[in-house]
Amino acid sequence: MTTAVSHDQNFKNQILDYPIEAIRFYAPEEAQALEQNPKILPIRQEQLKEQLGDSFRALDTPILLEWPNGEREALLFVIEEETQSSRFSIRRLIKYCLDITELYQTDRMVPVTIFTSSAPNAPMQLKLGGDRHTYLDFHYIKCALKELDATEHYQSDNIVARMNLPLMRYPDNQKLEVFHHAIQGLITLERDPDKQAKYADWVDIYAHLDDNEINEYEQRYPEEKQIMAGFAERYLTQGREEGLVKGEAQLLQRLIIKRYQEFPKWAQDKLNSATQEQLEAWSDRIFAAQTLEELLAD
Repeated sequence: MTTAVSHDQNFKNQILDYPIEAIRFYAPEEAQALEQNPKILPIRQEQLKEQLGDSFRALDTPILLEWPNGEREALLFVIEEETQSSRFSIRRLIKYCLDITELYQTDRMVPVTIFTSSAPNAPMQLKLGGDRHTYLDFHYIKCALKELDATEHYQSDNIVARMNLPLMRYPDNQKLEVFHHAIQGLITLERDPDKQAKYADWVDIYAHLDDNEINEYEQRYPEEKQIMAGFAERYLTQGREEGLVKGEAQLLQRLIIKRYQEFPKWAQDKLNSATQEQLEAWSDRIFAAQTLEELLAD
C-alpha cells in the first residue's frame, strides 16, 4: 500500500520532471506566466529556522520562474500535496508561503495545493482583521483530483493530466478505459524510455488494478500489454542496478570504518552520490590510501 510519504515523493518527482506541464495542469489560471519561456528552477525545500534547535519545515515542491531578459520579476510557485484533506491547514500554508517569500525576498508567489482526494470542506480563503478592516486576505489555487472528470482529460496533450487520470473521478465500469488512456498518454507524450518506465509504475500504483482487471486489460489491449512488459523489465533492470550500487556502497562503508576508524558525514555524502565505477575504484585502493581524504579524492 502506498504510504503518505510515498505520495509526497511521487508528486515531487512528477512536478520536478514536468514543471511546465504541472503548472499548466495544477494552476491553469497562472499558465500565462509560461508564455515567455522563463527559466524554471527547483529551489531548496528546507526553510530557515528561527533557532538552530528547531526542526525545519519543508515544502513539497517550491519552484522559481525567472525571466532572463529581466522584463518581469521572478515568480515563486509553492506546490503542496495533501493526501488527506482533513489534515490540510490553511494557516500552515500561509506560514510556509511567508517564510519562503522572506527567504527569497519576493512578494510574487503562487500557492497551489493538490488534493489526491475530494476536498469539499478544505477552506479556500482566510481573512484576518478587526471590526473595520481586513488586514490579511489569503487564498490559494486548489486542485482536488477526485473532483475532476477523467473523461474530459482522455485526449489531453498534457502528460501530467494523463498520468493523473487514475486519481480523477470516473464510473467503476470505466476503470480499464482510464488506465488505457493514461498509458497511451505516457507512450505518446514521453519519449524517454527511463521516464516511461518510471511513470508506468505511477499509473499502476494509482490505478489499483486487481488480477482480474489486469487479465481483462491485457486481453483488451494486447499491444499495450507488450509495451507495459518492456516498461516492467526496464524498471526491474534499473532496480537491480541501483541495488548493486547500494550494496557496493554498504560494503565500502564497512571497509572504511575498519581501516580508518571513522566515517564522517562528508564521506557518507560522497558514497551516496558515487557511481558503481567510483565505488569499485575506491574499494580497489582502500589498503593503499593512507587517509580517508586520500581514498576518496576526486
